[in-house]
Amino acid sequence: MEKSRPLLAALYMCGVIVAFTIMAISGRQINFQLDTFEIMTYRSFIGVVIVVVIGLYTKTLQNLRFKRMKLHFFRNLGHFIGQNLWFYALMLIPFAQLFAFEFSVPIWVAIFAPLFLSEKLTKVRIGSAVIGFLGILLVARPGFEPLSIGILAAAGCAIMFAFTSITTKLLTRTENIIDILFWLTLMQLVFGLICSTYDGDIEIPTNETIPWLILIGFCGLLAHFSLTKALSYAPATVVTPMDFVRLPIIAVIGMLFYNEPLSIFVIIGALIIFIANYVNIRNETKNVS
Repeated sequence: MEKSRPLLAALYMCGVIVAFTIMAISGRQINFQLDTFEIMTYRSFIGVVIVVVIGLYTKTLQNLRFKRMKLHFFRNLGHFIGQNLWFYALMLIPFAQLFAFEFSVPIWVAIFAPLFLSEKLTKVRIGSAVIGFLGILLVARPGFEPLSIGILAAAGCAIMFAFTSITTKLLTRTENIIDILFWLTLMQLVFGLICSTYDGDIEIPTNETIPWLILIGFCGLLAHFSLTKALSYAPATVVTPMDFVRLPIIAVIGMLFYNEPLSIFVIIGALIIFIANYVNIRNETKNVS
């Protein structure tokens, strides 16, 4: 078994944190000029170009597989819906609240994994899901604050990202990373074109929006690549706490530059979600060691 290298994992996690933070800021900057479908169209186009260039350079694209296309389709459709909801929520709720909902993805994975991956629903998983759901309720605070469309979009994107995680795990059993990334970006480009042109009108990027779109496309791939590399150098029990650093960073950015309130309920709720995730991941790590 390869020795854990936490310092190298931490370096890659810095890439994850920076990439997701820049992507959120970039999305906020152009959300009022481009709709979410247009953002996804241009992001996916940039992603296709990057994946093709890397694939040709590494000579991995020539081994592109056309198998399991049905699973690729539903996986990428789920990710497309989730990412659109994420960009939509960016306009309506504070950064910290959206990121807190995003941290609930492993909770939904633990709930749905037995249905799709034939994994057992253990007592620890059930307990972690219950604790995590309490954290979600604290972040959303239904009954105390209006259940806005932004909150619903954030919750919806977390569920769709969980579906994406499960289907990605199914794909990684047989498919290479280049296959997953190529079909991800290409299919989402098609989805984006269909949705953004349904009304016969699509906004063309301007000199002001092009740099932000390039950042979104590049950071989207960089974040997932860096996270994968971090997990290859250290177990999830080490990597997950590092990822949680994203929340206070984006909360401070939102407070300083976007006049967003720093809600104690969001921070406490996110901490509860993190604890639930950590307990579940630590238990899973013990079971496989």
